[in-house]
Amino acid sequence: MERTDQEQQQPTPPQQPKPNSILRQPATVEACQADYAAGADIRQAMARQEARRR
Repeated sequence: MERTDQEQQQPTPPQQPKPNSILRQPATVEACQADYAAGADIRQAMARQEARRR
């Protein structure tokens, strides 16, 4: 015999926020320079897209 009534859902426990690795790292000049250098290709691609729109 097939059941037609709905099963009661169990309450889910509250989610714990994940630790933010960005906030745990100190903002040093070296880290900022490395981050800026890593994004050079992205900035170039954005500049090309902007130039095509003009």
